[in-house]
Amino acid sequence: MITHLRGILSKKSINQVIVDVNGVGYEVIVPQSISEKLPALDREVKLFIVESVSMYGGGTTLYGFLSEEEKEVFQLLKDEIPGAGAKKSLDYYDKISKSLPDFRKAIMTRNVNLLTGIFGFTKKTAEKIISALKDKIINIQVADKEKWSKLISSGVQAEAIAGLVALGYKETQARGAVEQVLGKSNKNIRVEEVIKQALSCI
Repeated sequence: MITHLRGILSKKSINQVIVDVNGVGYEVIVPQSISEKLPALDREVKLFIVESVSMYGGGTTLYGFLSEEEKEVFQLLKDEIPGAGAKKSLDYYDKISKSLPDFRKAIMTRNVNLLTGIFGFTKKTAEKIISALKDKIINIQVADKEKWSKLISSGVQAEAIAGLVALGYKETQARGAVEQVLGKSNKNIRVEEVIKQALSCI
């Protein structure tokens, strides 16, 4: 089993690279978020590898990551989420790569709002991921700090802020705009309306 590759980055595209290890070129699939962090061509790179064997005799595919924790998160997605498989897990990984610590916290606190608002999962997928990982994610340690810890809550305010952050706005901008809208609105206002009004305040 290949656990990691260290060699020269001889080719790269959005989701695929070739690493030359002592004259042997290894084709490795990488998430787009990892591809953006790779060094320039002809530079040394070390990738932590997850092997995936096709069920239908298509051979072994290598998936590469820049750290052990990234590899462990992908392995968890692939092995524990029913019906995910390697390719879908790669899509999931690109979504959660915005902040692995926040993803971990969202799973541990069963926060569907954060998974849908920040990471862009559908509610159905978010619930499936929580169900699959809630007892497993605690074993994954991530080094970075949470970016959106204040949004680990429920309610219209948190959902609206999460929605704006998902659209690309900074949390401070989103929070200020949402608080401005809610300060002028009745308590029964819907999340969609809060976001719509908040956009005009940013």
